[in-house]
Amino acid sequence: MKMKNVLGAAIAASTLAVSGMAVAGAHGMMKIGITQNNVGVDSYQTTYEKAFIAAAEANAKVEAVVLDAGGDVARQIAQVEDLIQQEVDAIIIWPTNGEAVIPAVRKAKKAGIPVIATNSNIAEAGFDFISSFSGPDNITQGRRSAEIMCDKFKAMGIENEAKVVHITGQPGYTTAIERAKGFNDRLPEVCPNVVQLDEQPGDWNREKSQQVMEAFLVKYDDIDGVYAGDDNMGVGALNAARAANREGIIFVGATNFAVGYEAMAAGEYWGSIYQSPVDDAEAALKTAIDVLSGKDVPFLNYFDTPKITQDNMSEFTKPVF
Repeated sequence: MKMKNVLGAAIAASTLAVSGMAVAGAHGMMKIGITQNNVGVDSYQTTYEKAFIAAAEANAKVEAVVLDAGGDVARQIAQVEDLIQQEVDAIIIWPTNGEAVIPAVRKAKKAGIPVIATNSNIAEAGFDFISSFSGPDNITQGRRSAEIMCDKFKAMGIENEAKVVHITGQPGYTTAIERAKGFNDRLPEVCPNVVQLDEQPGDWNREKSQQVMEAFLVKYDDIDGVYAGDDNMGVGALNAARAANREGIIFVGATNFAVGYEAMAAGEYWGSIYQSPVDDAEAALKTAIDVLSGKDVPFLNYFDTPKITQDNMSEFTKPVF
């Protein structure tokens, strides 16, 4: 079955200008460095890394330097500086913190090295220092998750009384901020009478999210829905509800993991957003190559991430992560 995750030309905030030096470098080998957020934290990032390495190895003109910050901002800044010293042709960065990495990215641009942010963008204050962002539109993902939840509440006839709790990703992490904003802005638009009881970070971690949900269940007798910033956290929340014998809660995530897909198939998890780490990795590498080749690349180079629920999940293949 063909996956519904085709790269889309989304909103182009601006097009980038590529230096003559970068274009000239593209005629021979392209040395592209990547510093990732934290490969060990979840299966999405692990799959992304494997896909990136495979895509780089499949391109005879690409030499890749693959680094991982392990979730440590200081380490990632040092890795960017190391890549600058190695005189790579381009740097791809999956920011550990959208604000904190700005000085390092500025330094790369000053050295004449184009930087592509991947998966999670840097903070807006650093936009002048990157050539493009390649990844999902996280605000749209949050908005779509709110729509999934609202539609389900309407189908159940509880849209005027439902109460929800919200588990966000890691504080300071752009994806977490944007998905939360999208959800929080959109839910009152589509379901104005739904009440959000609480919002706490789960740090992209299943165990922590289970603990957060356990606290919610103790604190609130009536919870109709849970929104989690990804399915890894959402399944942690589901595990807490199972253990507490709290049935009938509607779980909605973003970034459909294999465990989320399986929980949907079991009828325990309602919906999510379909996002492929393979597409994510391949899009980042292609964006870097296009920048170095002098092509016009959208500043916000999004790929599509559609809604997936129990109703339409048969149209999607099970995630590999």
